Amino acid sequence: MRREVGAQLQVEIFDPTTLEFQIAVAPQPGAEVTEELSFTLNGNAIEPMELVGQHGTRIHKFDAGKGTVLANYSATIIGQTEPAPVAEIDLSTYLRPSRYAEADKFYGFAATEFGNLAKSTTLLEKVSSWVGTRLQYVPGSSDPIDGAADTVLAGQGVCRDYAHLVIALLRAVNVPARLVAVYAPGCYPMDFHAVAEAYVDDTWRVVDATCLAPRQSMVRIATGRDAADTAFLDNHGGGINLTSMNVNAWVEGMLPVDDVKDLVSLG
Repeated sequence: MRREVGAQLQVEIFDPTTLEFQIAVAPQPGAEVTEELSFTLNGNAIEPMELVGQHGTRIHKFDAGKGTVLANYSATIIGQTEPAPVAEIDLSTYLRPSRYAEADKFYGFAATEFGNLAKSTTLLEKVSSWVGTRLQYVPGSSDPIDGAADTVLAGQGVCRDYAHLVIALLRAVNVPARLVAVYAPGCYPMDFHAVAEAYVDDTWRVVDATCLAPRQSMVRIATGRDAADTAFLDNHGGGINLTSMNVNAWVEGMLPVDDVKDLVSLG
């Protein structure tokens, strides 16, 4: 499989600040990756500091004065990556409630709805289908600080809201789950996409209740407890405005055929 992904962002800075971007793909063991990444401020090149976090998440950080920052990223991925490694600490961390995936608010509800499926291979299918049929995908419908409980009450959201609800429900029945920001060939509307990843049968499996793109061709960018860990842009200090953003992702040939019943790992 050959995949081409990329992003172009323009940020206007009103006061000096520190920016952090998470737009570069995480290392893909077993696959061949070639990439280009550049940042400019008012046309002058910026050399960012690269911070490598958990699960290969790459943060590109730099200080910037007033003006226009342009970020450009492109990558070609050939082949399939190996399954994500499993660490004991992950199985503890990703069972805990977090800011946007408040599993503790769902313990009773999830036990009633899915408790008898907790050890079943159909659990991910059932949770994905439950979330997918109860929410409406409505761009711009949610607030950036909405959590899983807000999403249930609203009955609508975007990809991160779907993922947070899936994660909260899975954690509530003792299944470790986390959020992954991905490039998603076939996704419409095209954007940075968010999916859940759950630990089932000793393997991390991807769950996308939106069903907006085939899971088999997604490319991992950042992994964490919830969207607080995986934002494509963080601002620490001054005032900024994201004035334009373009995300692209495609796969050579036909898109894979996906079925919600299949157990799929990010590759």
